[in-house]
Amino acid sequence: MTHLLDVYFRETRAGILSQDEDGALGYAYDADYLAGQQPRAISFSMPLREEPYADRVARPFFSGLLPDEGARQRLAGALGLSAGNAFGLLEVIGGECAGALSLYPAGEAPAPSDDDGVEALTAERLEEIIGKLRERPLLGGEEGVRLSLAGAQDKLAVIVEGETIGLARGGRPTTHILKPVIQALEGTVENELFCLRLADRLQLPVPQVEMRRAGHTAFLLIQRYDRARTGHAHIERLHQEDFCQALSVPPELKYEEEGGPGTERSLDLIDRAAARPAADRLRFIRMLIFHYLVGNADAHGKNYALLYDGDTPDLAPLYDVVCTAAYPRLSKKLAMAIGGRSVPDTIQLKHWLALVPETRGAQRLLIRDIATMAGRLGDEADALLAQLADVGADHAILKSVRAVIAARATHLLRMTEGG
Repeated sequence: MTHLLDVYFRETRAGILSQDEDGALGYAYDADYLAGQQPRAISFSMPLREEPYADRVARPFFSGLLPDEGARQRLAGALGLSAGNAFGLLEVIGGECAGALSLYPAGEAPAPSDDDGVEALTAERLEEIIGKLRERPLLGGEEGVRLSLAGAQDKLAVIVEGETIGLARGGRPTTHILKPVIQALEGTVENELFCLRLADRLQLPVPQVEMRRAGHTAFLLIQRYDRARTGHAHIERLHQEDFCQALSVPPELKYEEEGGPGTERSLDLIDRAAARPAADRLRFIRMLIFHYLVGNADAHGKNYALLYDGDTPDLAPLYDVVCTAAYPRLSKKLAMAIGGRSVPDTIQLKHWLALVPETRGAQRLLIRDIATMAGRLGDEADALLAQLADVGADHAILKSVRAVIAARATHLLRMTEGG
């Protein structure tokens, strides 16, 4: 027996996700959707066409809407499902996903974007919910909650209105991602806050981020770049997909050494998909430099995305930036190698230059960007540390982060001076 889920692009039914009796997934665009005004593909990997897409293409994209790794295992266990059952998981939690898509059983439809169905959370209720996330990621299975977010970290999509944080029910659009501390890694809230604010100081595109507390529990609120308020109560979904989804790479293979996208495939994707490929190539390389400088080794293919404002996308802002090098037990190897090198201390100028064309102008621009970013970073980091300390958002881990930045910046400055 074949099972079906309707796939909505915002409020319009775009197609059907199917699962056959052998567990294979398929996706077919709806005929009326294809014949409608300005239909949009749901993925670069699935251009508009009448012929259905088979499991090899459909599974990486739809599985990529779900949590990764341990979070997915725990979610599946809480729901009584297999972690490999992407269809079953999306049937339960697929009402509010990354991008403009939502999935519903036949006959159901996305909830309207208004204030109904939103539970305003008291500090006590919020602290209770954050405590539940470890055992029940995304609050999967809680009555009326249908939220799905990719990534290995426990998190929750919420609606923020001023100081009020609301829990959306029925798959209603949300405005922010709430992130508590990562288990067994101290200070990740302050770490990510610092890294994202530092990126903003360097004029890199990042979402707005703030730290709040519920009782004694600190958490981040990160504004969703794939949502926009278009009225007092209306929240519009903007479509996005990560690089793994766009390239039909299963989320469990997101690291380059496992077959996930590296810099070469990522730059090729930008060339083929982006509305402004030249500008986005530069932006992507600057993101790589920043990840290196702040010691984030975990910038894999699911931590870069395409954001659609029309038929062709732009590179999405930075997200999920944490100095992993501050934690001794985490791998130091870069998720994406630079010029074939993934051990940070072994990366030299020639490896960075492999990212750009072999022209004098391109290489000179890259060297200038590396030197400028590395040269500014120390002063900006110190100013930001002082600012965070003034508002009580400092943490001992930030001393380790600052030491990593100092070492990485010194290495890059010496490298560019020698070049």
